[in-house]
Amino acid sequence: MLIPSYNPGPKVFATVRAALDQWAPVWVVVDGSTDHSEHRLSQMAAADANLRVFVLPKNRGKGAAVLFGLREALISGYTHALIMDSDGQHPADRIPAFMQASQAAPEAMVLGIPVFDDSAPRVRVHGRKVSNWWANLETLWAGIHDSLYGFRVYPILALVSVMRRQPWMRRFDFDVEAVVRLCWRGVRPINLPAAVRYFRPEDGGVSHFNYWRDNALLTWMHCRLFFLGFIPRLPLLIARRLRRG
Repeated sequence: MLIPSYNPGPKVFATVRAALDQWAPVWVVVDGSTDHSEHRLSQMAAADANLRVFVLPKNRGKGAAVLFGLREALISGYTHALIMDSDGQHPADRIPAFMQASQAAPEAMVLGIPVFDDSAPRVRVHGRKVSNWWANLETLWAGIHDSLYGFRVYPILALVSVMRRQPWMRRFDFDVEAVVRLCWRGVRPINLPAAVRYFRPEDGGVSHFNYWRDNALLTWMHCRLFFLGFIPRLPLLIARRLRRG
């Protein structure tokens, strides 16, 4: 499994340990962090053969960090990867269930359906509905239950093939564009519930979400996907939907 990490705060160490308790190996890609978390992570890796840490010299975004890790995984012979955030929001105890679902249907991608508690900001909970609606339109309702939740298992070769053909999907747009483009390739989604928890700053929580910047990025992304991807593919998507129906 793969954990991209950028200035994650103290939760990253418990996140990595919890992941190792559920699965091996665990790889962490430190995406140009400036908080020196790579030092302690490297110490953890030195003491645990199931943990590997890659340190990138410059921050290039979540998608870029994931792509780096996926390429390394292909070289090592892996076919699938579970992606998990480093800030403690994702539930490590759901890793085995997601991996089992992927093993049962290796041609598919396994997507988390976020189960929110009272810690979730209302603006984040309601705002994602807009992106979910667009993602489902762009795939003719292929079955994406949530387009933004980053707790997922991907078939590596399919995702790398998608990402190397275009320059996008490198930052906050990664999660949404990945599932839309994989659906276009015929990779079907399997959706499983997974809790998500937002930690307050005083509890060690760190958020790099910027409301205006990241929503502008998502808006531009959906414009690209709709006009440059969905419209040209519409006959194919309709034909595929009719065959399934």
